[in-house]
Amino acid sequence: MTWQYGTDAAPCRPFEDNVGVAGAGVPTPRGRALGVRYHEKVEVHGHLMDTGVLARVLDDVLDYGGDYRVDHIDLGRSHDDESHAVITVGAETPRRLMRILMRIQVHGVNKLDGGTAQVEPADRDGVFPPDFYSTTNLETVVHLDGQWVPVEHPEMDCGLVVSHGRVRTVPVTDVRAGDMIVCGIDGVKVVLPVTDHSSRIYAEFKALGAPLPSSAQPQAVLVRAIARQIREAKAEGVQVLWVAGQAVVSTGATPALVALVEAGYVDVLFTGNALATLDVEAALYGSPLGVGPLRSGRVQRGSEQHIRAINAIRREGSIRGAVESGVLTEGILHAMVKANKTFVLVGSVRDDGPLPDVHTDVVAGQRAMRAALRGVGYAIMIASAQHSVATGNILPASIPVACVDVNPATVHALTERTSAHAVGVVADTGLFLEELAAELVADYRPARPGPGG
Repeated sequence: MTWQYGTDAAPCRPFEDNVGVAGAGVPTPRGRALGVRYHEKVEVHGHLMDTGVLARVLDDVLDYGGDYRVDHIDLGRSHDDESHAVITVGAETPRRLMRILMRIQVHGVNKLDGGTAQVEPADRDGVFPPDFYSTTNLETVVHLDGQWVPVEHPEMDCGLVVSHGRVRTVPVTDVRAGDMIVCGIDGVKVVLPVTDHSSRIYAEFKALGAPLPSSAQPQAVLVRAIARQIREAKAEGVQVLWVAGQAVVSTGATPALVALVEAGYVDVLFTGNALATLDVEAALYGSPLGVGPLRSGRVQRGSEQHIRAINAIRREGSIRGAVESGVLTEGILHAMVKANKTFVLVGSVRDDGPLPDVHTDVVAGQRAMRAALRGVGYAIMIASAQHSVATGNILPASIPVACVDVNPATVHALTERTSAHAVGVVADTGLFLEELAAELVADYRPARPGPGG
């Protein structure tokens, strides 16, 4: 179905009238006297209606002080067909128009006339040129010297540095004076990840991924679907990243995660000082202080056992050193070391200790996390809002993500922020991990001990 605006569908006013014009199925915004002088034609492909992409694009244009006219929209006939829209976007100044065009690129919107990328040198360390191109986490290509060059390691909220015919993302902290930085929107296009609407797993996630799977059956279906995705990722030779919070230990799910590590389903682990310390404490003393079936309430006036666990690891120099010396003989981090898997610990100002492996410089922690993403093709975030947000900031949108938390608001925020393939599951951490381990590890049988071990 093709709609051409300005025909019988809806009378189209001249763009200079400063009123966005829309037709059937597209809300018409209120007129506003912007005196629009600068405009650009853009296009967007995809499932524009059922995913709400078109509405979000138009809302963003207005929120950024711009205006629009929908020139053409071609709606797919079947559920699996993609739609295509051409929109004229306008603003009062070239800089505002540029910011609008960059903003709506997060939805896969590109200029109809791509143009050629403009580059400028950074004039100092740690500072981009004023009109630098701000990246999305979508697959991106840059038009240089007559060819489209793919951007290496897509990441949101970075710049693009051009060097020897290659283009890569660079965070503002890492830009150096003299780096050639892409500026403006010309010559930059993004590519939305392909979503197979007809696939069984998409149907399951679409129907059940909303943050309300309170009954056992929907959660079981989602666990099986996530387990299938993890198996497929491993079969394709990509790594599985886990981002985990301390609730993994405090809900008694340590044996489940250990089983998943030993079975080869955990290649990279991102977490903080809290999970690592509770895991070590449980391994050394049987149960973290203040956590367990016979303990309730907060530990008052300090955590003596907690800091003793940290001190024991610091005496060995590192977690790996503690494993190799025989001080640390069980637990999640013990399993990661024995399996020779990668873990990155990034701390915060409230941490006890911290453990010697913890990055206390957050910029250094970000760099370590970026370095560990090479080869990752699937990510599961569980019970860790802060580290999950940090991971979502550096993950390409093409990597499927599963977000699990007991808090529906956390699940919703993470799925909105991370990947086009993100799936949210509201569930108890311990129960979810036990079900997932039982699904993936043939001989796993939940021991169901008290929390902490």
